Amino acid sequence: MKGCLSSIAIAATAVTLSSCGDKEEEAVGAGGGDSAGKSLVITAIPDEKVSDQEAKFKALQDFLAKELEIDVSFSISADYTAAVERFKNGEVHLVWFGGLTGVQARKAVPGARAIAQGDVDPQYKSYFIAHKSTGLTKADAFPEAIKDMTFTFGSKSSTSGRLMPTYFIMKETGKSPKDYFSKPVQFQATGGHDATARAVASGSVQVGALSYKKYDSMIADGEIEAEDAPIIWQTPYYADYNLTAHPALEEMFGEGFIDKLQKALVDCEDEAVLKAFNRDDLIPAKNEEFEGIYEVAKEVGIMR
Repeated sequence: MKGCLSSIAIAATAVTLSSCGDKEEEAVGAGGGDSAGKSLVITAIPDEKVSDQEAKFKALQDFLAKELEIDVSFSISADYTAAVERFKNGEVHLVWFGGLTGVQARKAVPGARAIAQGDVDPQYKSYFIAHKSTGLTKADAFPEAIKDMTFTFGSKSSTSGRLMPTYFIMKETGKSPKDYFSKPVQFQATGGHDATARAVASGSVQVGALSYKKYDSMIADGEIEAEDAPIIWQTPYYADYNLTAHPALEEMFGEGFIDKLQKALVDCEDEAVLKAFNRDDLIPAKNEEFEGIYEVAKEVGIMR
C-alpha cells in the first residue's frame, strides 16, 4: 500500500508523530549533472548490531547504483549521535533514521527531506517486555508493578527504545522515568534493541522497552524465546523510521535528483533491499509527518 497515515492517541486527541570501486566509464547522474568522482553515501542508525550493517545494506547500495546509474557506498556509523552528526556535516547523504534522529538531523540541515518510510512506520509501537521470573503477563493497562523493578531503555537517542516509552511512562504515571522507578533506570550503550531483548531474556534486567519489529523478528528467528521475555504492554501508535535525504544531493547529481531517489525507493520490490529494513514495502514520507515526534522530544526535554 503506497499511502500513509501517522497518528497517536495523546490525551484522547490524535497527534501526528506519526564501498564501491569507480566505474570504468564516466557516469551521468540521474538528475542530469556530471556525477564523475561523486558518491552517494548511505548510513543507518545502529539500532541492531553494528557489525551486521554493511552486509545488510549491500543490497540497497547495489540497487540504487543500478537504478540511478551513480556510485553508491555504505558507511557505518558507530552510534545514533554519529549518524546525525555525519549527516549535519554532509559526510553522508541518505540515512535510515529513527523518528527522533530524523527530526534532529532535518532540524539541523535546512532543505533535508524525509523521503521514504516502511509501510509500518506511520503506525509504529514499542513493547514493554519482562523477564519470566516477574510473573507479569500482557495487559491493556499500563503495568504499574514495574515501578519497583529494574528497567532498561535502549539507546538514549532511540525513538521506540527510549523517547516514546519515556513519553508514555510520563502520561501514564505523571512522573518521569527517573522519578517513577525506585531503582536507577538503565540504558543499553551498544547493540540497540537486540541488547535490550537479550538483557531482559537473560534476567540481567527485569523489564525493558524496545521496538516491536525487532522483538518480533528475534522471536521468529529463535534468537530469544517469548516465554523468557514476554510482552507485558504495548504503547499507542506513533511515526518512527524514515529515509532522509541531504539537500547536497541536488548539487551533486542535479536538480530533481532527490525526487528520482524517492521514486526509486518507493517503487522498489527487491526483497533483499526491503529485508535490510525489515519491511514489506517502502512508502513516501514527508517532514510534516514527524512534527509530533518533535513536540514529544521537546516535552520530555530531549530537544528544544
